[in-house]
Amino acid sequence: MSRAKTGRNDRSITSGSDFLQLDISDAPRGGRADWLATRLRLAIADGRLPVGSRLPATRVLAGELRVSRGVVTEAYQRLTEDGHLEGRGRGGTIVVAVPVTARAASGGAGRVPAGYGHADAVPGATHASAAAGPPSTPSAGTASPRHPASSADCSAEPPPTLSGGTPDAAQPPTAFDGTPDAVQPSTLTEPPSTLSVSVRGAAPISAHPRPPSTPSSSAPGATRLPSPAEPPSALSTLARGAAHPSPTGSPSTVFGGTPGADVFDALRAAPAKIDLSPGVPDLAAFPRGAWLRAERGVLNSLAPAELGYGAPRGTPVLRRAVANWLARNRGVLVDPDEVVIVAGVAQALGLLAQVLREDGITALAVEDPGSLGVRQHLWHWGLATPPVAVDAAGLRVDDLRDSGAPAVVITPAHQFPMGVVLDGDRRRQLIRWADEGGLIVEDDYDAEHRYDRPPVPALRSMLAEQVCYTGSVSKLLAPTLRVGWLLVPTRYREAVVAAKRFADLGNAALPQLVLASLMESGELERQLRLLRRRHIRRRDAMIEAIGADLPGAVVHGAAAGLHLVITFDADFPDADLAAAALARGVKTQPLSWHRQRPGRPGLVLGYAANPPTAVAEGVATIAAALRELR
Repeated sequence: MSRAKTGRNDRSITSGSDFLQLDISDAPRGGRADWLATRLRLAIADGRLPVGSRLPATRVLAGELRVSRGVVTEAYQRLTEDGHLEGRGRGGTIVVAVPVTARAASGGAGRVPAGYGHADAVPGATHASAAAGPPSTPSAGTASPRHPASSADCSAEPPPTLSGGTPDAAQPPTAFDGTPDAVQPSTLTEPPSTLSVSVRGAAPISAHPRPPSTPSSSAPGATRLPSPAEPPSALSTLARGAAHPSPTGSPSTVFGGTPGADVFDALRAAPAKIDLSPGVPDLAAFPRGAWLRAERGVLNSLAPAELGYGAPRGTPVLRRAVANWLARNRGVLVDPDEVVIVAGVAQALGLLAQVLREDGITALAVEDPGSLGVRQHLWHWGLATPPVAVDAAGLRVDDLRDSGAPAVVITPAHQFPMGVVLDGDRRRQLIRWADEGGLIVEDDYDAEHRYDRPPVPALRSMLAEQVCYTGSVSKLLAPTLRVGWLLVPTRYREAVVAAKRFADLGNAALPQLVLASLMESGELERQLRLLRRRHIRRRDAMIEAIGADLPGAVVHGAAAGLHLVITFDADFPDADLAAAALARGVKTQPLSWHRQRPGRPGLVLGYAANPPTAVAEGVATIAAALRELR
């Protein structure tokens, strides 16, 4: 099929594995097994693969790296002969000992990786080696301090045993045009409060959080912002729940006027034959059998006391599983005590907004184009959202500096909605900005859903004390689970836990334990491999249909994610096109919803939730609606 209208950098055909962010292009020819063995040995030494970790099957890893199975088998065999790995038949290949170099680097008295206890907890582990654990997570050249959970958050009982689980020469970027502007937060009256937690000497985090007064240029330490991007009533309208659009979900009410706080509720409620909304995963692929097996295993081993109230920061078992998952798949070294389990990324943003506002931060810069939903959540908590331009290389860091915002929300692995990856030069610029005092809020959106590009490590792995990191399983399993995680710098951790405590006392424990079992048993990786195969077929069907029915459209963001964007070199309201498509039975979102600055009209099209035939039919319907508009 023709790629003439596909955006630049969208379809670089490469190979790589999310497991340890392995990219075979880094390996010397003729020395791939040695390279792989070295990478595995390093990951075991630095804690990304703690004792008890299960390695991918040789067939699976060879397929992801596009090498012969013999390369992976030889690398595994070398580490097995060294005593670091052990084959357990159907149980897989397990890490049983840490290299001696790791113990020597810490003076021979390292700690056991958190959550695994003594070497006896892993059959076959070597006592002297297994005792050496990962080093503390570095931050700008210094080790970040570990903060154990408070006595109120720690269980006296050990966590339950889970069934089946073991403990760049690129072309110059072109900007998405626009003019800078911003939103000013509203002023609300402060409610009384008696419960508080201090953040770095700032005002306390109260049981009844409040938004700050609108910053003025004369106030000490105030953030100087551009002129407002929203009408003066926008924030108060959002706080009230918005009077429009109507929940009836008719095309004219969903897409008429400025989108209100309930616009996504209205769109979800709108009847449609084909739903091409972005962010909707393949819900028919939810692993019901694996979930039921894991749930039965958890219930069979659960002590009665563990059915009571849990810790606000989450169950120890899931926090350990998330820490291991992030180390293996995102390059993030984190102690389980640093993980806070939240009800999805939306709640993570709400908790952060409260904590940062109390620390004097009244504005979070956002990508433009960028998620309308993210802006709505930040507005609700009284934060301004000055826009920062995004181009083919990702966030414009020079634009971020010009905005004067002290913090930024970014989706570097797969930018929403344009789908670009923050390139190496921009990453370095952003890290320098953060190292000078800026704060990054990293939404690891769609990081696991990549098809035609190598994996990229999370920003959190580079500068932990200046990055707040959040992710979830909403796109990997289902949004209805409402399970995600949040990592924050040390100075904000206890305040975030306090905000979570007063929000809901903590997520439901049973789904956390089941998810931990799926993570530790390898089921989640199997689910991801299944979804990637399905998503590639559906994405290719959408690109083919666009080429046939919408030949003038430009495709963006096809190399990863659950959606892509099409833009048109024309002048018409894209909300009118979305409304016309909905009237014909196809649901989508106009690109203008996700802009704060003017730009080309376009649509954000999700493909993950529909089979290829439905995807093609949906695109043909949009093409018919476009012809009608013109």
